[in-house]
Amino acid sequence: MEQPVKGQVAIVTGAGQGIGRAIALRLSLDGMSLVLADLQGDAVARVAAEIHAGGGEAIALPLNILHAEDRQRMIETALSTFHRFDALVNNAGVQRIALPLDVNEEHWDLVMNVNAKATYFCCQLALKHMIEQRSGRIVNIASIAGKMASTTYHPIYNASKAAVLATTKTLALYAARYGVRVNAVCPGMIETPMQDAVDREVARITGQAPAEVRAERNARIPLGYMGDGADAAAIVSFLVGPDSRYMTGQALNADGGVLTY
Repeated sequence: MEQPVKGQVAIVTGAGQGIGRAIALRLSLDGMSLVLADLQGDAVARVAAEIHAGGGEAIALPLNILHAEDRQRMIETALSTFHRFDALVNNAGVQRIALPLDVNEEHWDLVMNVNAKATYFCCQLALKHMIEQRSGRIVNIASIAGKMASTTYHPIYNASKAAVLATTKTLALYAARYGVRVNAVCPGMIETPMQDAVDREVARITGQAPAEVRAERNARIPLGYMGDGADAAAIVSFLVGPDSRYMTGQALNADGGVLTY
C-alpha cells in the first residue's frame, strides 16, 4: 500500500518557470520536500524561495540536464540532503519551430537530446534507486503533440514527445514488478513563457500576428480556454500520490478536451 506523500522527497526538472514551477509549488503544498533542477539558476532559486516563504522545503540546483554528471548530482543531492528519494518529475524540455523540410541536424539533436535522451537517462538513474528500495514514482511530462501531430511547425518536438511516451510505457512495464510506477502527463495549450515563444515563432513563419496564432489554437479547445500550469500540476500530484496506486504506463491529457484518448 502506497503511503501519503507528506514527508517524501521529489525531484522536479525544469522547475524554474511555467509548468515546472507549478508542479514544484503543488508538490510542496502536498507536503513533499523538493530538489528543483533547472538550467536557469536565478529562476529556480526564485521558485525555491517561494516554497520556503510558504513553509516548505526545497533546494535549488542549477544544472544542465544534458550532462550525465549533473543528472547524477540531482539524485545524490536528494539523498544527501533529505536522505530519501521517492518521486521524479521529468519536466525539462525545449521547443524549436521549423517547417519539416527546414529542420537541420542541430535542431534535431537539441530537441531530441533534451526532451527524449535526457528524460530516458534521468529515468534510468531514478529506477536504479527506486528498484532497490522497491518503491517510487516517475512522472514524465510529454505533450498531446506526442499523440498527434498537433502542428507541423514543430515536427521534432512531436517526435521527441512521442519518444517520451514510448519510454514511459516501456519503463512502466519493466519497473512494475518492483513496485515502481511510471506515468506521463500530456499538456495541450498551457499559458507559459514557452507557449508565448512558440506563438511568436509560428507568427514569424506564417506572417500572422502572435495574437492571431493564439486565437486560432484556442478555437480548437472544446472547453474554450487555455489551461495554466496548475492544471498540469494537479495531474502530476495525483500520479505521484497514492490515489493513483493502480495506474502505471498511462498518459493523461491536460488539454481542455482536444484529445479524448
